Amino acid sequence: MSRKRELRFNAFNMAAPGHTWAGLWAHPRDKAIAYNSLDYWIELAQTAERGLFDGIFIADVFGIYDVYGGTPDAALLSAAQTPHIDPTLVVPVMAQATKHIGFGVTANLIYEHPYQFARRFSTLDHLTGGRVGWNIVTGYLDSGAKGMGHVANRAHDARYEAAEDFLAAVYKLWESSWEDGAVHRDRSARVFTDPAKVHRIRHDGPYYQVDGIHLAEPSPQRTPVLYQAGASDRGRLFAAKHSEGIFLNGQTRPILAESVRAIRQAAQSFGRDPYDIRMFPGATVIVAPTRAEALDRLADYAQYVHTAGQLALLSGWTGVDLSKVDPDDAISYVKSNAIQSTLENLTLRSASPLKVKDLATLSAIGARAPFIVGAPSEVADEILSWVEDTDIDGFNLNRLVSHETLAAFVDLVVPELQDRGVYKTAYAEGPLRQKLFPGRGPTLP
Repeated sequence: MSRKRELRFNAFNMAAPGHTWAGLWAHPRDKAIAYNSLDYWIELAQTAERGLFDGIFIADVFGIYDVYGGTPDAALLSAAQTPHIDPTLVVPVMAQATKHIGFGVTANLIYEHPYQFARRFSTLDHLTGGRVGWNIVTGYLDSGAKGMGHVANRAHDARYEAAEDFLAAVYKLWESSWEDGAVHRDRSARVFTDPAKVHRIRHDGPYYQVDGIHLAEPSPQRTPVLYQAGASDRGRLFAAKHSEGIFLNGQTRPILAESVRAIRQAAQSFGRDPYDIRMFPGATVIVAPTRAEALDRLADYAQYVHTAGQLALLSGWTGVDLSKVDPDDAISYVKSNAIQSTLENLTLRSASPLKVKDLATLSAIGARAPFIVGAPSEVADEILSWVEDTDIDGFNLNRLVSHETLAAFVDLVVPELQDRGVYKTAYAEGPLRQKLFPGRGPTLP
């Protein structure tokens, strides 16, 4: 199914001092300690736009990582995705400071209602001029469910059933409540909206009910670009049906290629072109002018990875309390209500047993995804090799030391890829959907 394409990149970040690598906020050059300031987000967006990235992809998690040892202590101590602020609120300031870059915002639908949620993302799409995407997630932490007054999180597959119902409701609100041309803004006639072109939405689903008119007029894209993060069997079906972009992981080429192939084939079974979905695995990239310098930078960064904090993240992602596993033992598969694909990749799909202590290191084993270190030409070779071998479209580049690693990629790798003719030299015009899918309009097909 491989097809020649232009490479695409998102800067993968989180509205928190720690993201995929716990402890790096303590590095003396890291700026994520100021994650709750506007300047941090403005610099991030401007750096990524300078590199002609397609988007800032903002992760989010609803809850605290308290599976490890049965307490949140390790996560709190190391700032492992804790604390974190609402990612939707940093988008408008980044949009004001840039012109083209898109924003993929993670939002957990389980604790939202379609009626209020649809207005929030229509608002973001208006304020950014059509540059917003929604990364659809259903949550995996019991701590978030308890915070919302529930005993525990819904079962894994039941969360996707709720997601199907949620999508059915917001599609109606975004696409069918206001007709094109409903808004006149006619001062002389004193007519803002033609009531005949606005329709009440009635949705009576198993999880969500709506009876009302969408509160916002149509935004440039109407429906935001739809991303999804989840590669379990049920997650793949959901993604194949709804997603325009998918964030996935896999620490080896066979694992990643199999996930991509399964999703593209499932999309085809839904009557879609399998290449109507942009595939973005996560990737950790450390680049410097020479390979020796890149390895020195890796060694420097690795000193700051917080072992207990990293295991707290892994315990939350997998649903397995790794404090109860000997560091020299391999992680084992158990049925989990957390991120099923993560645990399956680390166990059932792994070519060899992975020791717990190795999973907490800044390394190819600890990365759960492509891990690339080297000079610009070496990094470019590896990127293109992963694309060729796995049929992906690009990468979500993990945050390491903010914003140093992003700037290094922009300054060193982007020109190398441009010289090879595989990366754009200027942005296309139009909203995010048009940039991601050249020749397509701003709204859902």
